[in-house]
Amino acid sequence: MSLLKNLLAAASLLAASVAHADVALLMRPDVQRYIDEQVASGELSRAELESVFANVELKPNIIAIMDKPSTARPWYQFRPSFYNDKLMQEGVAFWQQHEATLQKAADTYKVPPEIIVAIIGIETRYGRNTGGFRLADALSTLAFDYPRRADFFRAELSEFFRLARSENVNALTLKGSYAGAMGLPQFMPSSHRKWAVDFDGDGHKDIWSNPVDAIGSVANYFREHGWLGGDDVVIPAELAPGTVPDELVADKFNLHYTVAELKARGVLPQAPLRDDALAVLVPLEVAPGEMRYWLGLNNFYTITRYNKSTLYAMVTHELAQEMRARFVQARMAVPAGQ
Repeated sequence: MSLLKNLLAAASLLAASVAHADVALLMRPDVQRYIDEQVASGELSRAELESVFANVELKPNIIAIMDKPSTARPWYQFRPSFYNDKLMQEGVAFWQQHEATLQKAADTYKVPPEIIVAIIGIETRYGRNTGGFRLADALSTLAFDYPRRADFFRAELSEFFRLARSENVNALTLKGSYAGAMGLPQFMPSSHRKWAVDFDGDGHKDIWSNPVDAIGSVANYFREHGWLGGDDVVIPAELAPGTVPDELVADKFNLHYTVAELKARGVLPQAPLRDDALAVLVPLEVAPGEMRYWLGLNNFYTITRYNKSTLYAMVTHELAQEMRARFVQARMAVPAGQ
């Protein structure tokens, strides 16, 4: 019997036992080519890949989500979604529960606890919302049915298979977001390989259910992306009369200008800064029709490496600062000896 007939027979058997699986996916030429490529790499076996693909359920609703036009909210609408009392209270509680681990991460990676706590809170509400999609389903859907970014998601799918093998878990059991982000910090599979750490030394980089590994992994990510311990994140700025900021903010995710160059273009820092420091002009609509400006420094840029959004970076910074203040206040309120 030919290989194709063998595969068809196997698919028929699987279809009888897995009612909702898209067993036809395994027969698709593009999937077979992908399997061939992965087997040729020597890292994955045909049997394990075919076993997963025969049980994958494609999710067309993910494509609809990806293609839905995004409407960027202004700062004054975006900010309350994350800078709110509930998230702050939860963040302080998380900090108190994991204080020793957060301090260890700060000592090891020179990333302050409040940034780590803010990131995990914004991403998943401290693990309450890590995503309900099977990652094999989500990544396969995007890898084979989303041509616009197929190359990216096929690479992430490959990383995912290697992750499942290295962590010795069934690829069909791991869950995450519709776009393939995983665990408390919402790492993509490639980010897991590059920056996740086994922070408690148990032999696994478990960012799904182990806050210790999640904390260490976020801290490592920030260090590897250039966080400078002790440096500022943003400072307020004003524009000199007649300054046109459009060119300065057009490439807002790169540090192209020094503070001296920005001053020469009419950007006036409202706190002392070295003239040779790199910065980016950040405009935020604080009320309808009312713009204010900040200078985002190296650490602001580093936050945008985690999520490419100036709104995300600013709310991370503000949330982190407020949670630090509340954490310190709570510590001071505890009677001596307790």
